[in-house]
Amino acid sequence: MNTLLSALSAGLLLSLAAFGQNARAASQSCESLARLSLANAKILSATTIAAGAFQPPSGEEENGQGLSFYKKLPAFCRVTIQSAPSTDSDIKIEVWMPVNGWNGRLQAEGNGGFAGYIDYRGMGVALSDGYATASTDTGHSGTPTDAAWALGHPEKLTDFGYRAIHEMTLAAKAAIKSFYGDSPKRSYFGSCSNGGRQALMEVQRFPNDYDGVLAGAPANFWTHLLAGALWDAQALTATPDSYIPSSKLPAIAAAVNASCDVRDGVRDGILNDPRKCHFDPASLLCHGADSDSCLTAAQAATLKKLYEGAHDSHGRALFPGFLPGAETGGGGWTPWIIGTAPGKSLLFAFGTGFFADFVYGDPGWNYRKASMDDAVKAADSKAARALNATDPDLARFNARGGKLILYHGWDDPAISALSTINYYDSTVRAMGEKRVNSFVRLYMVPGMQHCGGGPGPDSFGAEGALQRGDPQHDVRAAVEQWVEMGIAPGAIVATKFADDDPSKAVRMTRPLCPYPQSANYKGSGDTNEAGNFTCGEGN
Repeated sequence: MNTLLSALSAGLLLSLAAFGQNARAASQSCESLARLSLANAKILSATTIAAGAFQPPSGEEENGQGLSFYKKLPAFCRVTIQSAPSTDSDIKIEVWMPVNGWNGRLQAEGNGGFAGYIDYRGMGVALSDGYATASTDTGHSGTPTDAAWALGHPEKLTDFGYRAIHEMTLAAKAAIKSFYGDSPKRSYFGSCSNGGRQALMEVQRFPNDYDGVLAGAPANFWTHLLAGALWDAQALTATPDSYIPSSKLPAIAAAVNASCDVRDGVRDGILNDPRKCHFDPASLLCHGADSDSCLTAAQAATLKKLYEGAHDSHGRALFPGFLPGAETGGGGWTPWIIGTAPGKSLLFAFGTGFFADFVYGDPGWNYRKASMDDAVKAADSKAARALNATDPDLARFNARGGKLILYHGWDDPAISALSTINYYDSTVRAMGEKRVNSFVRLYMVPGMQHCGGGPGPDSFGAEGALQRGDPQHDVRAAVEQWVEMGIAPGAIVATKFADDDPSKAVRMTRPLCPYPQSANYKGSGDTNEAGNFTCGEGN
């Protein structure tokens, strides 16, 4: 198996080398692109940026981007664009193109949350690897948790939902053709969370935009996902006694692991398939004084609701609940679900912002008084068409030769991993397993939280490659290999670094298997080494 994978990897590297030998420089000056005519858009600037000279907008370094990263960028042509497909549209787009060494490909980047920003970091990574790249703020400026821009602006909701990414793609391809004298040979899109939703929206609505698409933890059932956030908010604040403080999460996590960790044959703090963990919150009920090591009856009832997920008044599931095993860690339940106090979590901000500004158009909307039935009905009526990327029929994308890879962390505390499994299963029902298997893969990542982090191996090229160009470790390279060489991906080896820092020691490697397979321990050897696991039926 390893010999075969090494051979395939070598083949892809030869292919990439061939691209490199034919890498192109610009056929005209960057500044001449200022005269480029675009449909629905205009060029705001076209400037050659010298190697290491790019200065990100103020605040990028405070957001963890780090100025040192940008000082390593090669020289590139930076094109800024304003697109206005409607009278209320103001979509900002940037296209970056290497002055020398373009590999013939476009790699576009998406956004998290409510967007409102250009992904300079993602663009920089793509540029450094020889790609032309593009990103958009999706039509508004703000933080990823800010939804106020949508209030009274239905066209901006459409831009955010799907139109801005398509407009960005058209503008990027036009700029690339003008600058290099040739269109990109292959075009790719990859992103996570809302970016995963954007990826699926492209596949479903605009199947000719991209040859290969990577959709991570997709927020594709947007209206019901945020109805789930409303459900969580109501459960946690139903009474003053309902709230579960973050100080109790370690006890919950310890109880979950004690109940379920060994089920997969490896005691490592990672649940291989949390669906098989049937942890009962009632097992943590306090039998004496309340403390951080136990739950009150009200808190146990709340935890049960969080695991069960949103339901309507008739008991019908609206959105799947959170899986056990993700409660602790820096990116676990504290920031996303519990918050530092009632109403101080990320999902609370996303859920209340969505319903107040997107759905009801009322900044004073009171989530406590909301009926789940009415809220879901209103959300679907107002926003489902623009925001939900749930169409299971991907025939047009398949017909044009497109390839799609989905991935989701089992420990995701922001978007239930079951949501992506539900979408994948819906495509199988709609198109048939054999047909779907010819162009779609799903990788479930044990122990990974939202787009990264968590106790499990979470480095596999989705948010920064370990070994660029090696499809054994790099899911983006696996997409390219599938598109360009017709070699379907198998297991991809994920890595866990000490302190989640790729410059530090490797703590663990583990194969990610094409769903519905999972990685099973062979029964001997170091459980921190991928070679001691094999893909097969889950355990």
